[in-house]
Amino acid sequence: MTIATASLAAGAQTGGDTFRYTDETFADIQMLRYRVEGFENLTLRQKTYIYYLSEAALHGRDILFDQNGCYNLRLRRAFEAVYTGWQGDRNSADFRAFAEYLKRFWFSSGLHHHYGCEKFQPGFTSEWLRAALQSVWVEKNLQPLCLATCAKGSPDGTLSPEAACDRFCQEVFPVIFDPAVMAMRVNQRDGDDLILTSAENYYGEGITQAEAEEFYTQRKAPLDPHPVMTGLNSRLVRGDDGLREEVWREHGLYGQAISRIIENLEKARPYADNERQQAVIDKLIEYYRTGDLRTFDEYSILWLKETDGLVDFVNGFTETYGDPLGFKASWESIVNFKDLEATRRAETLSRNAQWFEDHSPVDPRFRKPEVRGVSAKVITAAILAGDLYPSTAIGINLPNSDWVRREHGSKSVTIANLTSAYSHASRGSGFDVEFVIDEPTRQLILKYGDQTDDLHTDLHECLGHASGQLLPGTDPDTLGVYGSTIEEGRADLFGLYYMADPKMQELGLVPDGEAYKAHYYTYMMNGLMTQLVRIKPGNSIEEAHMRNRSFIAHWVYEQGRKDNVVELVRRSGKTYVRINDYAALRTLFGRLLGEVQRIKSEGDFRAARALVEDYGVKVDATLHEEILARYAALNLAPYKGFINPVYTPVTDQYGQITDVRVSYTEGYDEQMLRYSRDYHDLPDVN
Repeated sequence: MTIATASLAAGAQTGGDTFRYTDETFADIQMLRYRVEGFENLTLRQKTYIYYLSEAALHGRDILFDQNGCYNLRLRRAFEAVYTGWQGDRNSADFRAFAEYLKRFWFSSGLHHHYGCEKFQPGFTSEWLRAALQSVWVEKNLQPLCLATCAKGSPDGTLSPEAACDRFCQEVFPVIFDPAVMAMRVNQRDGDDLILTSAENYYGEGITQAEAEEFYTQRKAPLDPHPVMTGLNSRLVRGDDGLREEVWREHGLYGQAISRIIENLEKARPYADNERQQAVIDKLIEYYRTGDLRTFDEYSILWLKETDGLVDFVNGFTETYGDPLGFKASWESIVNFKDLEATRRAETLSRNAQWFEDHSPVDPRFRKPEVRGVSAKVITAAILAGDLYPSTAIGINLPNSDWVRREHGSKSVTIANLTSAYSHASRGSGFDVEFVIDEPTRQLILKYGDQTDDLHTDLHECLGHASGQLLPGTDPDTLGVYGSTIEEGRADLFGLYYMADPKMQELGLVPDGEAYKAHYYTYMMNGLMTQLVRIKPGNSIEEAHMRNRSFIAHWVYEQGRKDNVVELVRRSGKTYVRINDYAALRTLFGRLLGEVQRIKSEGDFRAARALVEDYGVKVDATLHEEILARYAALNLAPYKGFINPVYTPVTDQYGQITDVRVSYTEGYDEQMLRYSRDYHDLPDVN
């Protein structure tokens, strides 16, 4: 999966209307809008299909909040009650700080930063929040919030409202205000017990990393050629007889939300583009009802082989970045339809997948002798949900199962209207003037940057993730906590290496042999310097995508120092990246790709750990301070997220849908409060 970065603001004229790509900015986040180009030209059947799939997507919202932390649903209810009901001075410093905190909480689906994973520190006082909660407690019916806890306690219906509010505050205020309590949602620090020091809600109270790893090791069948992704859709808890899994399925954990997802998938089914899509929906519903991971593999195979329909979707427990051990998947969804013109670029790559595999600079033992089922397309996002909302990827490659990829292939998408929104938002920000070393390099990026960024995303998703193979007997989970970082680095390196290949010109994917240099420069600048704007002073790099960009950039920088391939230079007190030999840089990317593929193919945990810890985690404090100061002077937000469009069905006198209209005027606060009202399916206390 590819995560995007972007800069500031723009509006655009589209179809006679002024469409604003940018919306409000708060904390370190700027909200954007994305336009669903072409929706009005779809058939009524396709619009209705998208509408019901979007409803199925939005009904998974509570799942992610709960996965991200056991207090999140209760706190969301309490925070929103204060936000909508408090009658005090809404211009006070405390309320303004609280409003910003709530917006960050919404954005991250919980208490912790969506990217850095550190807990937010409130700018309002505990005294103010206690008084605000007391003032709305009865009117907003918050009494149930104190009747149980996520880990201990028992219901007590005899408490007065004042006593109930006090009990609630006593329980949750350390979670909100004490920096040491649940400090990191996902801790990846080498040497720590990664479960005990992470606040995510995938493991029950007191379960250790060693216990969890042993539990799942014992449940793997070593000779199974088609192993399921063990632990993907469950919470691991301690019962009377030891550890056991609470499976996320209908009539199981998260069953109330999953039932609403199923209900809307069933409504969508009659409007599917073809019978194969209906079979995909049927198998997904079966999986949601049973929780059987072999059924999930069957669904994944059906889904990746359905490539003819215009409309498509992802809905389910998918990516494992939120689990420090990489077993358990967060819930996400995206509904989309094919951008037919742009898809021709991706299809060109997928048609030539075997050529790329055969010429990959890796040991032939690690290449796939036959690349199967690689499909690629460029899509228009129609709705984002779960772990893809509000912050989202710009490219997706699924399924994640190694044996499914090996035997059946994968499906890759690049999300065109999101990359377009990022591009519009970055224009005129001053970022390139501040950080790019000189005017010729800046002009190179202006000329080729958007095109090569899209091409790298296509190469990363379509071919990078689909390339290579594990050696027989290699456990796909052997790399453990470093698995996601190594996999994302492998896909990035594949794209970087081939972007400069003459094959790109031969296939008509770049205009000339200079274009790749634009992406090489921005990639190295980001990995060595500018992505540090997302890190707080004194912190290390934790997020998997940032770690992969860091280890790539720092490894090739160090390996190329003798020949001065890439250097950091000082001009007028500022640090810049200068690339002196682009061809040599490509060679280094190829060498590192060969090593990263070896690590993955052989399951070399020690080498993975050394590569990530030595090159991907550490931050130069002096350089970091400089980059933060230069970025702050530009008044930019380092993170972007999206406000979804609103779909409204038009019905006749018989209740039949006659049209679906899309609008882009809903505000961020308005959308979040509506989602909490209309898609709140799970109890506040589980």
